[in-house]
Amino acid sequence: NAILGTIKPMSRIVVGDVGSGKTLCAEAAAYIACKNGFQCALMCPTEILAFQHYEGLKDDFEKLGIKCALLTGSTGAKDKRTTLGGLKSGEIQFVIGTHALIQSGVEFKNLGLAITDEQHRFGAMQRALLSDKSEGVHTLVMSATPIPRTLSFMMYGDLDISLIDEMPPGRQRVDTFVVDEGYRDRLNAFIRKHVSNGNQVYIVCP
Repeated sequence: NAILGTIKPMSRIVVGDVGSGKTLCAEAAAYIACKNGFQCALMCPTEILAFQHYEGLKDDFEKLGIKCALLTGSTGAKDKRTTLGGLKSGEIQFVIGTHALIQSGVEFKNLGLAITDEQHRFGAMQRALLSDKSEGVHTLVMSATPIPRTLSFMMYGDLDISLIDEMPPGRQRVDTFVVDEGYRDRLNAFIRKHVSNGNQVYIVCP
């Protein structure tokens, strides 16, 4: 709240494990922006994720008197016209969508906060296109991709970094092992053991 209340626009990335509370941070920031007379946009890399966020946030925000809308590439022409008109007039305070949000026809009356989910799926220029929809827009991006500190400064040198390092409730510790081809037989036996015990195994190939 203190950062959002300053004259200098916020430019921050929140990094944390899945389920650690990044979306809750974004919700709080969006609420603060909207209740102070600004509009908020949340951009997601896929329509499925945009719809999930919209379904999860719409009821909460509209109970608080904040009108929400969804804008994606598959939004019908009639709904799109209504949404674009509502964003331009300021009637719609919080819009959730995909790359459709950065198209030239999307105009805001008073965009104050631009949120980007799964930052690694977007380029810096795409993020800038959303922020450039208005003057002095605060920027908040979220990522669940673990990035070493030195690399994060290289990738996100234009952003302040906030790390949520607490484990989500009930999350167990993850053990990671790197082995060479000499462990193939032991690895296969390990897989067979877990599958026979009713567990699941997945293999990712390049």
